[in-house]
Amino acid sequence: MGLWKKVTGIIKDKNSIVWANFSGKSSFRNPDLETSIIKATSHDEYHIDKRNAQIVFSWIRASPISLRPLVWALSRRMEKTRSWVVAVKGLMLMHGVFYCKVPAVEKMGRLPFDLSSFTDGDTTSGKTWGFNAFVREYYAFLDQRALVLSEKDNRKADDRSPMAQQLSKLQKLQSLLDMLLQVKPRAENMKLPLILEAMDCIIIEIYDVYSRICAEITKVLLNIYSVKKPEAATALKVLQKAMTQGEELSSFFDSCKEFGVMNANEFPTVAQIPKEEVEELERIENDETAAIVEHKEALKTVITDKWVLFDENLKINEEKNNKNFSFAEETAALIEYVP
Repeated sequence: MGLWKKVTGIIKDKNSIVWANFSGKSSFRNPDLETSIIKATSHDEYHIDKRNAQIVFSWIRASPISLRPLVWALSRRMEKTRSWVVAVKGLMLMHGVFYCKVPAVEKMGRLPFDLSSFTDGDTTSGKTWGFNAFVREYYAFLDQRALVLSEKDNRKADDRSPMAQQLSKLQKLQSLLDMLLQVKPRAENMKLPLILEAMDCIIIEIYDVYSRICAEITKVLLNIYSVKKPEAATALKVLQKAMTQGEELSSFFDSCKEFGVMNANEFPTVAQIPKEEVEELERIENDETAAIVEHKEALKTVITDKWVLFDENLKINEEKNNKNFSFAEETAALIEYVP
């Protein structure tokens, strides 16, 4: 960051704080909360204000009515900024707010601001394209995550079978994982503390989402012998997707480790899908009723034997996930895990 740009950023932050303090308190403005948001999303790319981020989280947990001032202040700051630093810090702050597990946040739906077309104001250097892409991809994931969270909270009576509901949940989780794997540094000039910190948050989220995918796949496969033909087609797509994502995870973690992302040092255990399960689903999809009856008891044995390893791998991933969350609390307090 150039000296002039750094000075300009400091002046902008100070002016924003002054205006926040002069604004007065109302139903949608809280000067103290607004000041903490400004400090937590400052223009300084080499400093992450974890203390003020935690103050914001404390406000949200302590009083749900703080959500409205937070949404107003953060949205206003995100919509006005043309600094990738402020944008990334704002997204990390919003990410942390989701982990506060506050019902009002979970009902929020889409993000209250739009960074899908974000472009950094420093267009003269030609070196900001990687940061622009990072902001857009991080935003896209968080926006979809917020939507899935609200759908879960507002779920009405579902007349679908339990298996169909599980498969639908799995597809949404796999879609989230796809979006997470797109959030990554794409340029060498992005080896900065702020980007590495943001990537640690992304890695933690990947552990969380992937462990949930593994848990749901376990439930599906334990009942695979009773699925119907339409469900079999969906289940087959889910398993094929799981195998593809396992390979993508390996490549993603390798690139993150090479880039210097600390949380990428421990790779999640990727469970291999036994081919017997895939073959059984193909038989069901092809309406081979006789084969289903003949293989039903054998399949139970296959699941019992082969998925012991899957369950063990799932437990390993959960242990790594918990370990990474503990690490994040100490070194990356912008995301706080709440069991």
